[in-house]
Amino acid sequence: MDQLKIESAFEVLVRARALEKQGRSVIHLEIGEPDFPTPPHIIEAGKRALDEGFTKYGPTAGLPELRESIARHVSRSRGITATPESVCVVPGAKPIMFFTMLALLEAGDEVIYPDPGFPIYESMARYIGATPVPIPLVESRGFSFDLDLFRSKLSDRTRMVILNSPQNPTGGTIPPDDMAALADMLRDRDIMVLSDEIYSRLCYDGTPVSIASFDGMQEKTIILDGFSKTYSMTGWRLGYGVMPVWLAEAVNTLMVNSNSCTATFTQRAGIAALEGPQDCVEQMASEFRRRRDAICAGLNTIPGFRCPLPSGAFYAFVNVEGTGIGSKDLADYLLNEAGVACLNGGAFGAHGEGYIRFSYANSLPNLLEAVERIRKVSPYWSKTK
Repeated sequence: MDQLKIESAFEVLVRARALEKQGRSVIHLEIGEPDFPTPPHIIEAGKRALDEGFTKYGPTAGLPELRESIARHVSRSRGITATPESVCVVPGAKPIMFFTMLALLEAGDEVIYPDPGFPIYESMARYIGATPVPIPLVESRGFSFDLDLFRSKLSDRTRMVILNSPQNPTGGTIPPDDMAALADMLRDRDIMVLSDEIYSRLCYDGTPVSIASFDGMQEKTIILDGFSKTYSMTGWRLGYGVMPVWLAEAVNTLMVNSNSCTATFTQRAGIAALEGPQDCVEQMASEFRRRRDAICAGLNTIPGFRCPLPSGAFYAFVNVEGTGIGSKDLADYLLNEAGVACLNGGAFGAHGEGYIRFSYANSLPNLLEAVERIRKVSPYWSKTK
């Protein structure tokens, strides 16, 4: 149990709520959750499913009609041929990380993952007994990998590579040419790729490329996706993985041993999400782009801050080395003194030190107010330098 980490976003949220109970005003830029309501047609589908009796156990792998819908969606969006048999429906996307690692990794196997990156990657690898191998994401490359360094970290013990594009916490994406190069490095090795594509519909610079779309890579790739970010369905707990059928069978065995099945009425809502109108997704992405432009422009006017423009997701990953203050201390200061809840970049890995993550999943007025609150307290670090 000591190998497991927690997500700092939830820890900071608790601290922020405690300040609010004391009467303090806090702007929440810590949590990675769209602030938009779940689209009405999805809610109606969920209500209708309850009325129609979708309150019992369902198939462990997921409702056949949802698996068919997911297979069509993934085939169309990734340019591959996915079948319902390759789809595993789970309560949220995290079980795909956990189950595939449990199924594939032995003690001592190496797992390459991005740093800074989603903390659960390293946490799960260590819990299983595998060896996490972090690869730094390079700010000058739009927070993508240094390909030469990536190649040098591959070894005979590497059994899994984790990719995340668009990425949490940086908002960076892996360029198509880099993805092609990664596919060339991995195609002929005994390695599986866990491709975390949960932010695939929230990309501002074209459509992100899945490594599964390259020749010979689909049978080596686990596509992780879900409904939380795209359709603002975080509380519905509905995710899925698309993977080789032999691995899907193992994941379903782990699923039946742990969760039995995913709630059937949420799955009916998931069908409505995929098959229904998509203008809600486009509108949300457009609004996130507007917020991204505004908050990044504002943060770049703060002394000691350098905020690259993220190409996806809804996070600004700000270089704060110019303040002369450690990122954890600075994040704590902004929460306690400015009433702005944000995350220490070091919580996402050693290479996140010197950065702070701001989630712009909040209203534009609140984002602009947060910038002004930070500006008002910025003389503090000017004096300490």
